[in-house]
Amino acid sequence: MSRLRCRPAALLAGLLVLALSAFPSPSLLADGTAAAGTSQTRAVPLAELTVVSERVASGLRRPIAITGLPDGRMLIAEKDGTVRVYHPDTGLAAEPVLDLTARTDTSDNERGLLGITPAPDFARTGILYVAYTSLPAGTLTLARVPLGAPDRLQVLLTQAHAEYGNHNGGQVAFGRDGYLYWSTGDGGHANDPFKTGQDLGTLLGKIVRIDVKRACGALPYCVPRGNPFVGVPGARPEIWLYGLRNPWRFSIDHVDGSLWIGDVGQGLVEEINHIRPWQGGANLGWSCREGTPVFDPQQCRPDVRYTDPVFEYDHYNDNCSVTGGVVYRGSRTPEARGTYVASDYCSTRVFAVRPRLDGGYDTATIGNFPTQPTAIGTDVHGELYVLSDLPGWLNRVRFERVRPALGGVSNR
Repeated sequence: MSRLRCRPAALLAGLLVLALSAFPSPSLLADGTAAAGTSQTRAVPLAELTVVSERVASGLRRPIAITGLPDGRMLIAEKDGTVRVYHPDTGLAAEPVLDLTARTDTSDNERGLLGITPAPDFARTGILYVAYTSLPAGTLTLARVPLGAPDRLQVLLTQAHAEYGNHNGGQVAFGRDGYLYWSTGDGGHANDPFKTGQDLGTLLGKIVRIDVKRACGALPYCVPRGNPFVGVPGARPEIWLYGLRNPWRFSIDHVDGSLWIGDVGQGLVEEINHIRPWQGGANLGWSCREGTPVFDPQQCRPDVRYTDPVFEYDHYNDNCSVTGGVVYRGSRTPEARGTYVASDYCSTRVFAVRPRLDGGYDTATIGNFPTQPTAIGTDVHGELYVLSDLPGWLNRVRFERVRPALGGVSNR
């Protein structure tokens, strides 16, 4: 993967900073506003960053998802249906704090407990939201459950997924808007066999958005009135985005509310999408397209506008499957704030993507993670961690600055 250098900051942004302060420019969002909570530190070119990983825990059983808690603990979901606790001061707890194995279908490599996120009021309620494939037929299931009380689990939303075991999606996350987002795969196998990516009548191949603070009628949730397909005949009103293949890892940047999605490709490319809060209803193209290349012309329509990925890469050099990541908002490396970090499950390459003020994106390959990265998450302070699948590792990640050599050529 060739590394692309970050272009100099836009002249307008520089003049604005000079007018406001004699300090170095703040970390800026793509719209030119300062990121909340950032210090007056200039972001460095992506090519001058590299990642370093340190193993901090082992003995996990196929760890698949990670999330930070307000008290400094981290919850790690294991594919068999258990949730473990890690704390930097005390390490990895031996016993799970939640056991959903009696409910979880693990009959396929991609089935199991797939996603966890704490409720916004977790410190008071102890409520988690979980996504898993449920027994007996691998139904995609979104539920809430108090930590440590699996008998009080409440199923919120399901989607049948019986014929094939793969492409289950499974990420769950709360947005700045307070709504819960959940990703689903297209139904499995290959070539979008049920043509679900472009079908608004099913939740397969989608990211959905629901309001879990309320119940509406017989539903244990409400559909936000701002969802793009409310009132559209034949469309599921829960849908927020469509045209996805297997978005099993996405994240929400709580500074600007945007979604970053790693959508797993088939044989051509892996893609990363960046969706702003006002882009509800965006069609990401599958299976008309795989990334930007046309995949199935019969699924393409001339009257549909497809949203391009902001980064894509091919399957050469051991690449195979994107592991979507997060935007770094920590304080340990202020120069890296605002940088989205993702990886590839097979090659372990780490990809950095950063929005520019002109609407474009800078990208770079900035090192490697430990083997088989399955999820990238943050602790309560915004610092990065990455999970390794079969070895069962938890790894802490930090950035290091790589100074360019004389003449402007990187010394890496």
